[in-house]
Amino acid sequence: MSDPLAFLDADGRRLRDLPDFASDGETLKALYAAMVRTRSFDTKAISLQRTGRLGTYASSLGQEAISVGVVGAMQDADVFLPSFREHGGQLWRGVTLEELFLYWGGDERGNDFAGPRQDFPVCIPVASQFPHAAGVALAMQQKGERGVAVAVGGDGATSKGDFYESLNVVGTWQLPAVFVINNNEWAISVPRKEQTRARRLADKAVAAGIPGEQVDGNDVIAVREATTRALSRARAGKGGTLIECLSYRLGDHTTADDASRYRDEAEVSLHWKREPLTRLRNHLVEAHGWSKENEEALLRSCGDEIDAAAEAYLATEAESPGAMFAHLYASPPREISAQAEEFGDD
Repeated sequence: MSDPLAFLDADGRRLRDLPDFASDGETLKALYAAMVRTRSFDTKAISLQRTGRLGTYASSLGQEAISVGVVGAMQDADVFLPSFREHGGQLWRGVTLEELFLYWGGDERGNDFAGPRQDFPVCIPVASQFPHAAGVALAMQQKGERGVAVAVGGDGATSKGDFYESLNVVGTWQLPAVFVINNNEWAISVPRKEQTRARRLADKAVAAGIPGEQVDGNDVIAVREATTRALSRARAGKGGTLIECLSYRLGDHTTADDASRYRDEAEVSLHWKREPLTRLRNHLVEAHGWSKENEEALLRSCGDEIDAAAEAYLATEAESPGAMFAHLYASPPREISAQAEEFGDD
């Protein structure tokens, strides 16, 4: 069994020759900036939730390299189908900070993206984005399009029938799809070792007859490189790929959770030493002259942008309660129409 694909160690030292894109300092700085922006958004969102100004929120702390690395390899014609921790990927694809705040604040207008109109909204029901992705990929195949459906889910999603059925369809029909598993070691309070006896989640691709690859999910270079190859394979008509990204959930499952009840703080502290931002920053300092001034300027820029988006979100007038019915059906059933009328909406 081969080791997970990795190009940088935990301290940012190079382990092997880098792929072509990673030799370009500006590309790496863009990836780093996207991860810093994601973490800054995360911090603000948790602050808003703790003060009663945002709904229950799912942090991506420590997992930023996965969504940023995945979407950094995608093209505009592709379709992104995220779970609830892909804030960085959504921002990279063009979803705005204000839209994300609106979504997590319970406002459906947060799913009406100004940018990537073809991308799917956040998927809360675990693993249900994978059947959606298989359907999108089938449509692309039948239309002769060169796009690829890219779905991301957690390790817990691989224990659901939705995942297995979708993986089987992708393999059987050789659909242009890439399934990415964010293996952060926890499905809420259930550790990965209690979810499955599979030695690697990537090995679940074997039954579907498609390639499965395991990568270091804290190494954004490795994530992007593996995704690039998988996308190229799909575009060439060779079908789907399953990518398992090894990471760790440094925070609670959501702001409704208290992870200290079921895991040891020493374990969390160990994984802080492997987190993705420090790793890439160290490499940028060593290989591309990233300075303290660069770092401070980036943090200020992200902070100012996120504060402005939060203020705009908080100043947005709330929709009426009847808005909850507006996006369910093209032609609402009589029962739904009756309920909507109770709120004074047509």
